Amino acid sequence: MSSARPTLLLVTDLSYEARGRRYCDEDISLSSQLGEAFDVALCHPRHAVALMDGFDVALVRNSGPVIYYPREYEQFRDHALATGARVFTELTGKADMQGKQYLVDLYRAGYPVIPTVDTVDDLGRLPECDSYVVKPKFGADSVGMSIVGPSEISGINDRDVLIQPRVDLEYEVSFYFVGYTFEYALYTPDPAQRWGLTTYEPSETDLDFARGFVDWNGIEHGIQRVDACRTPDGELRLVELEDLNPYLSLDSIGEQQRRTFVRHLTDALSTLARTERPSGCAR
Repeated sequence: MSSARPTLLLVTDLSYEARGRRYCDEDISLSSQLGEAFDVALCHPRHAVALMDGFDVALVRNSGPVIYYPREYEQFRDHALATGARVFTELTGKADMQGKQYLVDLYRAGYPVIPTVDTVDDLGRLPECDSYVVKPKFGADSVGMSIVGPSEISGINDRDVLIQPRVDLEYEVSFYFVGYTFEYALYTPDPAQRWGLTTYEPSETDLDFARGFVDWNGIEHGIQRVDACRTPDGELRLVELEDLNPYLSLDSIGEQQRRTFVRHLTDALSTLARTERPSGCAR
């Protein structure tokens, strides 16, 4: 595909219905704004492998949970790594991109994470609680999640699941990054309304918390959303680090913040489009 401008394949599922969010609206708007700097085409994740070689950059956006198309996602990853395709977010993430085992590993290593284990044999490592949250390691959007009481937890099938205490929280807060650059933060004044978001002004301590996980993940080219909760003792705890296709809630921030975010995203994509593919990769 020849063009005087760089070409961008925006991978999205405009038909995916997410609870409390309008995936399609966000990506339609974003694609229009990115069209100021790129020749943009949108495609469903199932078609990405067939199309991606014709574009300078593939931007994975609101493509829906990969649990609904695992074979196609594996083909996408394998093809991108084999060809050295420029993918944003780059496929080196250690967090949700790989499933949720990282929560177990980070908790074991002493990071400020919601207490998490992956076997009933390790329940003793969790604080006492009235109930437990059990969810699949490879789940998303609360698919397969259940709340289990202390009398039932020992009898669950703990294959490929996470077990966490159901903790009290003051609110949830998300920090959004392009590369290592902090863009904005949003929080839920009402914890029962996960997507009832409003602007959050983080303290330096809050930003140090979020940047610690971004640094741990080591992603140069990509978007990350650090989801955390504020516990009653005032501490932040990581809920998840979304590094594959985080919803951005761009409709919840101000116009100037949106412009700044899109400018930084455009700059990062432009930089990636100019990078050389690794030598020896097939095309």
